[in-house]
Amino acid sequence: MIEEQIEIPTHDGTADAVLYRHDDGCRPGVIHLTDIIGIRSSHRQMARRLAEEGYTVLMPNVFYRTGRPPLIDFDLRADQERKKKRFAELMKPLTPEAIERDAGDYVDFLAAQEAVNDGPIGVVGYCLTGAMAVRTAAVRPDKIAAAASFHGGRLYTDTPASPHLALPRVKARLYFGHAIEDRGMPADAIENLDRALEEWGGLYESEVYEGAYHSWTVPDSTVYNQLQAERAFSKLMELLASTLK
Repeated sequence: MIEEQIEIPTHDGTADAVLYRHDDGCRPGVIHLTDIIGIRSSHRQMARRLAEEGYTVLMPNVFYRTGRPPLIDFDLRADQERKKKRFAELMKPLTPEAIERDAGDYVDFLAAQEAVNDGPIGVVGYCLTGAMAVRTAAVRPDKIAAAASFHGGRLYTDTPASPHLALPRVKARLYFGHAIEDRGMPADAIENLDRALEEWGGLYESEVYEGAYHSWTVPDSTVYNQLQAERAFSKLMELLASTLK
């Protein structure tokens, strides 16, 4: 497996990224979007594992407008005020319009790589980037065939910027793996999202992972749940295998 530090030209600047590719032949492309803490060893491990299953994986720094990794250089548990301020700094530039511009740039960049075949592309997001995965599928329905969100936050809100409103533009098969007791996606929001998905009429699956709290899939999370993380990975593999291969 080859791991490359690369840069992606975007409409708004240059995004640093990591590309995982095999040294022989082309593979289907997948975009791996990190949680708000950004590119680090745990997500490198997750993206590499995904690539080892037979994919070429692009992991962009979705927070490139604010800075390069490491994006957090302090103990999040020790300073809640500093944590809140830093998260706000990272999220502020990520308007729906900026996310969709970036999404198109990421898709086009990955599709142009020699290590990527001519078929459809998948995308997976974690925590706040679960919504980005949906928007990526919406902005490039011609290319994105699969989009997955794990413990995604604010997927359904009562605002004009709610990600669920992008569903009519989506043609991809979708998967949503929800956490329990998630303030960013409480039970009523999950119910509303499920209704919106039913009305949308596309192929999807939406389920809550028993005993799994927000960020359960990420190895360096304090609530990492190995059993449920493995189940989530299996569901991701099923989704990609059914749409990209």
